[in-house]
Amino acid sequence: MGSGHKADKASLASSQTHSFSHQHHPSPPASKEVWKKGGRMFSILLAVHLALLACTLVSSGAFEKIAVHDYDVFFLLTVMMLIVIVWIIFYLVSTSRSPDAILCKDSHAGPVWLRGGLILFAIFSLVMDVFKIGYYSSFYSCLSAIKIIYPIVQAIFVIVQTYFLWISAKDCVHAHLNVTRCGLMLTLTTNLAVWMSAVTDESVHKAHSKLKKNVTEEIFKWLMKAGMRSGSTEECNCNSQICQIFKNGYFWLYPFNIEYSLFASAMVYVMWKNVGRFIDHHSHHIHRLKFRLFRRTFFVGIVLGLILLVSGLGVLIVYEVRVNSSHEPSKKNEALTMYYIFNIVCLGLMSLVCIGGSVIYRFDKRDMDRHKNPTRTLDVALLMGAALGQYAISYYSIVAIVASTPRDTISALNLTYALLMIAQHTFQNIFIIEGLHRQPPKEDHKRDLRQKDPYGLTFVNVNAVSLRVPDSESTVTPSPLPSIEAIHPSELMQSLAGPKKMNWRRKFLREISMFLLLSNIILWIMPAFGARPQFDNDKELNFYGDSMWPAIVDICLPFGIFYRMHAVASLLEVYIMS
Repeated sequence: MGSGHKADKASLASSQTHSFSHQHHPSPPASKEVWKKGGRMFSILLAVHLALLACTLVSSGAFEKIAVHDYDVFFLLTVMMLIVIVWIIFYLVSTSRSPDAILCKDSHAGPVWLRGGLILFAIFSLVMDVFKIGYYSSFYSCLSAIKIIYPIVQAIFVIVQTYFLWISAKDCVHAHLNVTRCGLMLTLTTNLAVWMSAVTDESVHKAHSKLKKNVTEEIFKWLMKAGMRSGSTEECNCNSQICQIFKNGYFWLYPFNIEYSLFASAMVYVMWKNVGRFIDHHSHHIHRLKFRLFRRTFFVGIVLGLILLVSGLGVLIVYEVRVNSSHEPSKKNEALTMYYIFNIVCLGLMSLVCIGGSVIYRFDKRDMDRHKNPTRTLDVALLMGAALGQYAISYYSIVAIVASTPRDTISALNLTYALLMIAQHTFQNIFIIEGLHRQPPKEDHKRDLRQKDPYGLTFVNVNAVSLRVPDSESTVTPSPLPSIEAIHPSELMQSLAGPKKMNWRRKFLREISMFLLLSNIILWIMPAFGARPQFDNDKELNFYGDSMWPAIVDICLPFGIFYRMHAVASLLEVYIMS
């Protein structure tokens, strides 16, 4: 009778558990789309054609001999941004009125630190647009009106898109699927077109500044007529102090606008992947992680990172002063030597730290996260793809240094710098990708003990607990809490000792992540704000020529700069997940 009664209760409990699991973890509903890949293919074709058109106009507008002017580029970008603004308003209105438009949200998409970085870059982009409006307004009598309209529309576009991505980055839309996909691809293409325009404008400006510094005014004007476009503003006079402030200000703010466009493009791509997607909440775990910057750390990574950050800012200031303001070759060589030594030390430390982090991962007992995650897939693809830009520059530099003579101190430093750049990118990618694929830490052990202990005791005497554990052969009536397991003394000791064994790994991973994060920030700041030894070191320029080498750097360097900022965002996620 007793065994039969226990079997009946066990079968009843299992059936209740089975029905409860079906009640709380329903299978995702089937998609109503007939051909999901067809909608994606059509939106991709639309994006490809628009991107090729924008790329053709932007690249053609940079040269004088081609009958495409910069205001033609501004007109196309203005029209694209206005269409995107109209579509975003349509999206927000339609999804707010339809309760079935957004059935689920992707918890991994649009994390708060990524959206916070987007807002930061959006603020600087708005300041840049204000400077542009002020600068072009000084020449309203001799410029096309589109040059003043363009920054105004761009400011509105930045505001509307930032609000859209802040509230809708996690959406899995199930209404107007093909229209939504095309609208998101149009938004992505517009951001990439604005990015291409900003990169081209900045590269042309830096090329003109370097050329104007090395030649006389008459030769400079002749070269502008024969080669690259100087812009129609060269025909107007910018003699006032406020005009010079506006002109220099918006060029210094270009890196923030460039990063804003790339960040927005990445978030829009994740939204495009989530269109029509149903998320299985049973397998799609939602981890609510808290960002604790000054807890559970030794502060070693933060202190070392801040030292490198402050030292790098000092090196950047000295480099800019000596290279751009001085015509003496000795001061230029001193600035290059100082720049290479700092970067060699920084890259060497980062490489060693990344190797150490990968070794610590070998002792990490957390499981790998193998669930479908479009955000993580995009992060890995961007890290690997953006690193190709710096790889290309480094390999071109290695070939030029090894194959040319004479070999001096700066050449040796440049060769070491190029080799370490390749090694650091490789080791850092391995560390970040492995960190992104790790499961976040489990619930706190105290909470687990509180759930497992039927008497509500967390820190108790082991012997007392052993006295309360019922004997397996006893016929005593079960406790009123049958779903709670009893605690064995050895299990309690293992639970209490667990955090001490795991704590050092998490602390070291946090220190490594914070150190790499701050180091990547200074390595982003230096080339983004003018420290580009590829143009100041004559070794590669003499080897590849005045036309080939600047083209290689102009194409590859923006990807290297974007890699640093994307690595910062990924390392912040690794820090929080540790």
